Amino acid sequence: MSRHTLSVLVENTPGVLARISSLFSRRGFNIDSLAVGPTENPEISRMTIVVNVADSPLEQVTKQLNKLVNVIKIVILEPGQGVERELVLVKVRADPATRGQVLEAVQLFRAKVVDVAPDAVTIEATGNSEKLSALLRVLEPYGIRELVQSGMVAVGRGSRSITDRALRPVAPAR
Repeated sequence: MSRHTLSVLVENTPGVLARISSLFSRRGFNIDSLAVGPTENPEISRMTIVVNVADSPLEQVTKQLNKLVNVIKIVILEPGQGVERELVLVKVRADPATRGQVLEAVQLFRAKVVDVAPDAVTIEATGNSEKLSALLRVLEPYGIRELVQSGMVAVGRGSRSITDRALRPVAPAR
């Protein structure tokens, strides 16, 4: 089994997310990460899906995804082929004795403090999963009070776009 990142263009209509996630569920695949958002075209959304499956079942799932009416295009981003980022917000204990050390860690990882309380700071960091994991390991000894992490978003490297000449016209809403 290996980790795969799929960039899926879909019509921006209700129910698309449920249909796609249920397709993975029916196959018994766990989605490690899922992020959905609009594209430069408001009628189209991009789903970034990270799954941990063998190559053969992945091929079967992508073929089934392509059969869904609302799916426009699927691209499997190979490692190093795309720019990948995640976002983490982490609330860390930071009393007056440890606040300086926590702030040094924030600077080291090019993160930023977005909220300060007398006994805690909330930190925002973006990067690949390895960078964020390393930041969390450094902050863990201070006491992580709360943590929320987004799913991965990814886009292919270079000037080519998966939306270039790949989009079929989207049918108007009925």
